[in-house]
Parts: sequence; structure tokens; C-alpha cells
Amino acid sequence: MNLTENIRLAFASLVANKLRAALTMLGIIIGVAAVITLVSVGQGVQAVVISEFEGLGNNLLFVLPGRPEANQLPGFGARVDLTNDDYRALADPLNVPDLVRVAPMYGRAAVISRGGEEARTTVTGTTPDYTGVRDFYPVLGDFFTDQDVASAARVAVLGQSVYEKLFPDGELPIGQTIRINNVNFRVIGLMEEKGGSGFNDQDDVVLVPLNTAQRRLFPARRPDGKYRVDEIMAQLISEERQDAAIVGMTLALRQSRGIEYRDEDDFTILSQAEVVGALGQITGVLTTFLGVIAGISLLVGGIGIMNIMLVSVTERTREIGLRKAVGARRSAILWQFLTEAVILSSIGGIIGLALGVAGAWLISSLSDTLQATVAWDSVVLAILFSAAVGLFFGIYPARRAAGLNPIDALRYE
Repeated sequence: MNLTENIRLAFASLVANKLRAALTMLGIIIGVAAVITLVSVGQGVQAVVISEFEGLGNNLLFVLPGRPEANQLPGFGARVDLTNDDYRALADPLNVPDLVRVAPMYGRAAVISRGGEEARTTVTGTTPDYTGVRDFYPVLGDFFTDQDVASAARVAVLGQSVYEKLFPDGELPIGQTIRINNVNFRVIGLMEEKGGSGFNDQDDVVLVPLNTAQRRLFPARRPDGKYRVDEIMAQLISEERQDAAIVGMTLALRQSRGIEYRDEDDFTILSQAEVVGALGQITGVLTTFLGVIAGISLLVGGIGIMNIMLVSVTERTREIGLRKAVGARRSAILWQFLTEAVILSSIGGIIGLALGVAGAWLISSLSDTLQATVAWDSVVLAILFSAAVGLFFGIYPARRAAGLNPIDALRYE
């Protein structure tokens, strides 16, 4: 019996038992659809996270407190706070001439209110160089000045998302008074729309002078009298000067922090490419994990195929005995049942693929920022894996059918 005949018999068997075939394929359908949808969403999330981080600015270096230990992300090792002294050391052009601007950041979540409107957002203290480092400028009003930082002025610049929450009627915010953790602030500027997503809305922020955040809102003074900052962002003159800038920054920070010659650094300097690469690895692992979890459904579907094929062998015992009695070889019986199992799982895989693509499209259409990307490699892998599941779980029933004794099979009732 050739392959064409095996395929014809397999389809005839499926048509004769439509409901049973459909229920058998259900596990494969769900598994493939889940793999395609979740992997597509994972890749969409990866693209959103990386694009947002790349949109922070150009030619950036990031200084984080602490040195990463084994198997830890940068900035999450044993922490030794960054301080204003570190920022000033990096901002001195005599120390690091390859930097254009340096912006420290110190922020916490806070409750912002105005009249009857209220919002919870992130309040970040920084310096005027923040706009140049982030390539993020006011569209109305002004940003605060060095004098505002020095005097710890109670002035604030709103992000677009916060503005929409506090001023739902579209009033001009400049000159208005808002309250941050029950402290009055005067709005002096409104930032342009930077964009973002539910994962990280870059417009959901209020910017205040660094000293104001450290002294009036979120006390940051350490026992030694120094004021801590969360991180420091620095902008390079050019990408070609990155290595020289990192060397200069390292020397300046070691001197500022009093690190002895033989001691290790207690800070981390990362380039923008390194951070984007690390984020890509993290989201890639997450995507793989989602795919593996969804793939478990395929194994469940495979077990269902094996069970149904065993039932089919039992139901067709007399047919198998008759075919063997008239000269059918063991291999012909084996391949007949294997073909039926593979076709069953492959059809389920194709239906699951269609549902998975539809699910990815639906998620993309419901989100303004997340675009679920269907990768062709995941499509091919899902289809091949579904066929392999049918082949693997069909081997035992096929071998059992092929091993039946023709005399016993003919006597079976």
C-alpha cells in the first residue's frame, strides 16, 4: 500500500468519525494557537521595551549604584548609594571631557492632586541638563533652572499623561498650583509627548528640581551628610568616544567615592547598547518561557491522539486481521496508522495556526502600542512539532496494530 492510499484511508476514517476526530484535535489546536499567540505577544513586548529604551536619547551611558554579583542584573548587587558628589565629579569637564551633559535622577512614587483631581505617578528630581540628555523638552512654558535647583524651588514640570489626569478640561497648566504629597508646587512647564505604553509610560512623570526632591519631598540625606541619587545619565560627545568616556568616568567616580587602588568598583557603568542587549535577553527568555508553557498543551493533545488511536485499533481489529490474512505486511499496517495519527495532528496544527494568528491580530488591534509579531520560525516550528507529536504518540498504537496476530484478530468480537 502506497502513501497516497494511506492518506485516503486516513481521511476516510476521520470523516467517518467527525466528532471524535474534532475532539481529538482539540488539544493540538489549543496548543498550537497558544504557542503562536503567546510567542507573538512576547516578541511584541520585546520590541516595545527595546524601542522605548532606545528612545531615551542618543549616545547615553548609565551609572548605577552597586556592582552586580554573579547571576544578578546590573545595579542589583551590593549597593553603595550614588551621591551628588558623584554627579558633580562626572559633570566637571576637566574630569571627563568626553561627556556633553550629565543628569542625576532621584525619584519616588507620589500622590499628585489639583482641586478634585488626583493621580499617583512618579516624581523625579533632576537638573536642567535632563532635557538635553533625554532629548525631552517642554512644549509649553519652561524647564527649571540651575537657580531653581540651588534654592530647592517648589516648581514642577508635568508630563502629558499627568497633565491629562489633573487638567481633564484642557486648561492651561502654566502658573497653576498642584500638590505633591500635600506640598504646594507651581507648574512652570508641560513636557512634549514622549510616548510609551502600559509597561512604561514615559509621559506619566512630574519633574522637579533635584534639591527639591531630595530635601522637601523624599528626604535623601545620608548619615554622613551627603545626598543620594538613584542613577546618573550621561551623554557622550560621540559614540566613538565611548571607551575613553567610560575610563574617565571610572577614574572620576573612584576618586569621588574614595575607592582605594586595589579595591573593586562599587558602581556600574553601562552603555545604551548593553542595556538594550540585556533587556532583549530578558524579554527573549520570557518569550521562550511562554512558548514552553503553551507547548505543554501540545503534549496533552498528543496523549489524546494516542488514546483515540488505541481505541481505533481496537475497533478495527477484525479489519486488521482480514488485511493480514490476505497478505498485508506488518509495515503496511504500521504506516497506515502512523499516517492517520500524523494527519490528525497536522490538521489540528493548521487550525491552531489560524487561530493563533487571529489571536495575535486581535491583541494588536486592541492595543495602541503593543504589536504582536507573528514570526515565521515559530509558525514552522509549531506545525512541525504538532506533526512530530502525532508521529511520536502514534507509534505505540501503530506498532500494536501491526503486531496483531491475524487469526486472533479475525476471531475478535
